[in-house]
Amino acid sequence: MLFLAHTAHLQFLGLVVGVVAWLLTLATTGLNDWRMWYVEDVSVVTSGVAWVGIWRACFYSHALPKMEFCRFIWISDSFAPVEIQAAQVLMMLAVICGLAGNISGGMAMRMAYFSVEDRSSIKRKFLLAGSLYMLTALCSSVPLLLNLSSVLTNSTIDFPPEFFLPAAPVSQKVGSAIGVGIFASGLMIVCGLLFLCYAFTTKALRSEVVRETRPAPFTNGSEEPKWPNGSRRDQQGNDNPAYIAEEDL
Repeated sequence: MLFLAHTAHLQFLGLVVGVVAWLLTLATTGLNDWRMWYVEDVSVVTSGVAWVGIWRACFYSHALPKMEFCRFIWISDSFAPVEIQAAQVLMMLAVICGLAGNISGGMAMRMAYFSVEDRSSIKRKFLLAGSLYMLTALCSSVPLLLNLSSVLTNSTIDFPPEFFLPAAPVSQKVGSAIGVGIFASGLMIVCGLLFLCYAFTTKALRSEVVRETRPAPFTNGSEEPKWPNGSRRDQQGNDNPAYIAEEDL
């Protein structure tokens, strides 16, 4: 069995980073502070700032029964902008693809680090994991860039009255969720490149096949004797010629 563990150390590091990147992507999906809205009227939004995420809009208020007031944003809401609707779909796809990439990467590393009999599909496992990591980065980076562009252009959202938020804020700032998401997307790209660049398997498996099919050489050029050491007969009961020659003497 060919030893491949020493060829996949970078890919093992990529798998660890991929798990961390997936957790950051999952956290980005659930965070509320994608967009920081600064409002002028602080009669209800007493903190003066609201957090607009892809699932909820929240702010602190002393005028309402609850200190932290939140309203959910659904994909079917007519006021929800395109970047928020796209983010709800693509970020969930990124979470699913990232999880599938980590599972495929773990299976590929198992085949490289342990003595698995059938390793003919090891290259496909690495390519699949790398492709899923790259797809995860693509699915997450598109909504992140769209919402980043909306913040930079100070785009408005026509919130209904129950949100207690104006359609246009005084100013907007990029929330920490976008920064975390962009960092996670960068890590996913690195993981994908590491797995896609693992090209040692083709040469390694070819050399393994050649080694298994090549006959074992013997020092004296003859066929290996079938008699156990020190015995006069083999398993079929045939006499060992060496002992016959000694008895004739």
